[in-house]
Amino acid sequence: MKRRVFLQSSLGLGALGGLGPAGAAMPATAPLQWRERSLVGFGTVLSLRVAHAKAAQADQALDAAVRVVRHVEDQMSLFNPDSAVSRLNRDGVLRDPHPDLLQVFQLAQGISARSSGAFDVTVQPLWTVFEAAQRRGTLPSATAVAQARAAVGWRRLRVSPQEIRLGGPGMAVTLNGIAQGFAADLVRSGLESRGIRHALINTGEWSALGRPEPDRPWLLGIADPHEAQALLGRLAMDGRSVATSSDSETFFSADHRHHHVFDPRTGYSPTGLSSVTVAAPSCALADALTKVMLNAGRQEALRLAREWQVDVLVVDKAGRWEASEGLKLQKA
Repeated sequence: MKRRVFLQSSLGLGALGGLGPAGAAMPATAPLQWRERSLVGFGTVLSLRVAHAKAAQADQALDAAVRVVRHVEDQMSLFNPDSAVSRLNRDGVLRDPHPDLLQVFQLAQGISARSSGAFDVTVQPLWTVFEAAQRRGTLPSATAVAQARAAVGWRRLRVSPQEIRLGGPGMAVTLNGIAQGFAADLVRSGLESRGIRHALINTGEWSALGRPEPDRPWLLGIADPHEAQALLGRLAMDGRSVATSSDSETFFSADHRHHHVFDPRTGYSPTGLSSVTVAAPSCALADALTKVMLNAGRQEALRLAREWQVDVLVVDKAGRWEASEGLKLQKA
């Protein structure tokens, strides 16, 4: 949990202020009642903030949003040993998967295909071998990494409404690179269906509705991966969701060369970038694409942003940053 809290507080995105869809205006007649909820989920501290003219309706919407988060955890979290994904890893097959779980796997497989395997939910064996070595105070041998990488391969994962099946011995999956974004999407749609027009959603990745004040948008602080207390700038939410991945979130070596994002094609972490922030229409897509962009490197990530029709901010190992044209940072 401490690692995920570190991600949120120092390298992820910190909520600093208030916007959503163009034209969303605060009601002039009925003052909004703001309600907030904090909870532990996905191994970190999450937060939800909503507004409605009726406080009871805001509270009910928050209760429903928490249930959504718990549902996603029950299906997808490796922090829960009884989750559907944990059972899949243990048994090698999961029959009659929940439609939400099926949707996430289908989305992940589609991103894997389109990214030539730069995103791959079957990288869990690499995490396992690096985490085991870290507990011994070392890094895994090249042989151990090669053996783990041999069990990685999205094409060997079988996904259908009838079952999800691992395609070989030693395979295991992780949805940690997409589940939090998917949870934000589900929460957002659920809040809208309950009449919530203004909200800030933090499931480890970020989404928003409306605005906190009539004349100001939701602002997210983009933290500098090289200086924990410094911001690169502030990003106004424009109706899209935002996700960040960084080599400072969870790392296996003091120099951050080895961290929680793996290139499935090499078995090691990408070496060119320290941090990637993606703004996309779907938070699940933004979440997954941060891994694709980290593996791509600086110039290729900017090209891929155009191809995927998203925006990206990349920070390299030297601390230099660059953003695609549609991502405008305000000074911190």
